[in-house]
Amino acid sequence: MRRRDFIGLSAATLALSACEPLARLRGLGIPLSVLRPGMADGHRLRDAIKLPEPGGELSTGVAILGGGIAGLTAAWRLAREGYTDFILLDGPEPDGNAAATRFSVGAENYAAPRGAHYLPLPSRESTHVREILADLGVIRANPQSERPEYDESALVHSPEERVWYQGAWHEDLLPTRALPEAEAAQHRRFEALIASLRTARGADGRKLFAIPIVESSRDPVWRALDRLSFAAWLRREGYTAPSLLTYLDYASRDDYGAGLAGISAWAGLHYFAARDGRAANAEPGAVLTWPDGLQTLARGLGKYIPAGQRYAGYALRIEEGRNGVRVLCRDKDGKVYTLNARRAICALPLHVAARVVPNLAGYGFDARRHLPESAPWLVGNILLRGFPKEQAGVNLAWDNVVHGSRGLGWVVSTHQDLRAARPAHTVFTTYRALADATPRAGRDLLQRAPDTELLALALEDMEQVYHPLDLWRRMQAVELILRGHGMAIPRPGYLDNPGLAALRSTDGRLLFAHGDLSGYSVFEEAAWWGDIAAQRILKG
Repeated sequence: MRRRDFIGLSAATLALSACEPLARLRGLGIPLSVLRPGMADGHRLRDAIKLPEPGGELSTGVAILGGGIAGLTAAWRLAREGYTDFILLDGPEPDGNAAATRFSVGAENYAAPRGAHYLPLPSRESTHVREILADLGVIRANPQSERPEYDESALVHSPEERVWYQGAWHEDLLPTRALPEAEAAQHRRFEALIASLRTARGADGRKLFAIPIVESSRDPVWRALDRLSFAAWLRREGYTAPSLLTYLDYASRDDYGAGLAGISAWAGLHYFAARDGRAANAEPGAVLTWPDGLQTLARGLGKYIPAGQRYAGYALRIEEGRNGVRVLCRDKDGKVYTLNARRAICALPLHVAARVVPNLAGYGFDARRHLPESAPWLVGNILLRGFPKEQAGVNLAWDNVVHGSRGLGWVVSTHQDLRAARPAHTVFTTYRALADATPRAGRDLLQRAPDTELLALALEDMEQVYHPLDLWRRMQAVELILRGHGMAIPRPGYLDNPGLAALRSTDGRLLFAHGDLSGYSVFEEAAWWGDIAAQRILKG
């Protein structure tokens, strides 16, 4: 794709920064692409369009249906243990929420995430994640120890995060030092609570909050928090500081796609208390990141799949029979065929599985009662020539958040770049969970809103901080990614969802594996269920 060089643009052209966003793009010759991964295919399933007759057949030992982190982890485990009689069917978007993009500028390529962009240091309970990271070279030594040694290039570099608060940047995402003592005291009280919860155990001897969540304590005193919203719990506990509530609401939207009133109090505390991984060569709370986000890990897992056994396309119908599983598939060219397998792993989001597994209720899952709500997301990748001007004495961070914004800020894809001088270009990736209305209304917005409105949402946080003229004259290309079902929302009561429990325990010809089985969507949970499914197959 060719991009216009902005050097020499007239002041009249740059003055378009005062106009609506799409006119600015067109006036400056900036290309815009809008991606809706899986939306058209999903709507065909939703609308129950008559399925075509298959034109051929294919057979395999195991069919892995879905090429996100759960499916890729299942393939990694099978291949790692020497079982290679499988086929992985990618789905409409290879790598799922770990997908990434690349912009080419001359001889340079700039990668950026289209979804998930970081991984917290895995806790002791996340043995499967540590094993993956060791296999991929991210953990360099002692993978199952208290403090493994990590690849320095993957540990997020300083400055890690900052928040824009009252017209200035502050370190970290909670501007405690800039606040009155009464508010700062509530910050410290909440932080002390979280510190105590990280090591606390329930009456059953398990950690109160663990990742994966199935390793968490089932102590009924603490599980009762799942019946409250996070907002109600905070009120009950006397947390009223506006700055703290704003920060916690940001964290809820960032990890769960819904605000304080929309998630379980147990989930709200789990967000902070379960993340206690340590490293021999990093400070507590460090995270792992790469220019293309978690696609680095997805790509590493994919290398374990034997050549010719990863197929483009997606499942239309999955049916278990006496002798195995029959899958009706559509390939990348639109041709339909039957994939016969002795066993299959349905590594699809549950809102998709509910459409393609006709008898899902037979596995104990009633989509009308058990299907988690899923949050719509908007991700924007903004290719920039150079870097926007910062406040004097302030350095750009990896994660940049505007306090009180309905957006989730932006991450900088070139932050981990180790070259001596800054690169000629960079990509800022903006995130926004459409959490201000119902998920259905958010999906309707993504489907029907003009590009103008979507672009304005993607750029809103950056335009609050940077001078519009400087920002727009640097812009080279824009990519928007619309995710109607970006992640499962852990509503109050999600821990005791009987449908999820039923799918988690299924161990027949058809197995289920996806982060949705945990009631929320992160790498560790998706990888856990992919690994569990593969191990069940290996056990026969």
